[in-house]
Amino acid sequence: MKKATLFVFLAAFGLSVFASLPVNAPIVSPKLKAAEIMIPIGKTGKKISLLDLSMISAKDLQNLTGKKMNFFDRLAFKASQKKLKKSIDADGTITSKKINKFFSKRFGPTQGFHALGFILGFLLGLIGVLIAYLMNDDDDKQNRVKWSWIGFGAAVLITLVFVLLIINSID
Repeated sequence: MKKATLFVFLAAFGLSVFASLPVNAPIVSPKLKAAEIMIPIGKTGKKISLLDLSMISAKDLQNLTGKKMNFFDRLAFKASQKKLKKSIDADGTITSKKINKFFSKRFGPTQGFHALGFILGFLLGLIGVLIAYLMNDDDDKQNRVKWSWIGFGAAVLITLVFVLLIINSID
């Protein structure tokens, strides 16, 4: 009986710790600055910022990379450069959602606790994990799937503890 009382106390304490975790508050990623994002150019290991890349001439790019660009390469570079210029605001922040999404995964803040993902995994098990995978692809999908697996693992762990307590109480 002492073991059961101790287990109930520990389970209540564990649940209170999980309940005190912050709920999935939207994490506002800071605006990425084009001047701060450096990308490698050529095989020499030189790096250039996105802001500089949006303003550099084709001839200067050839000097940086050490490769001669043909006519079609220069046209493609100018077209890409024009798109890049349009996606950078006057203050230097990047406005393109695709570019922001790509670089925020590398430079953005890490995601915190995802309550929906945890509840899916904890209450529904593998079906909840599958639901987390199948939900619409948004910026939180990776975090939701991670926390659904953590919730599933917590449910399995708690179930194992209950089974072990029942087996020990029978003897």
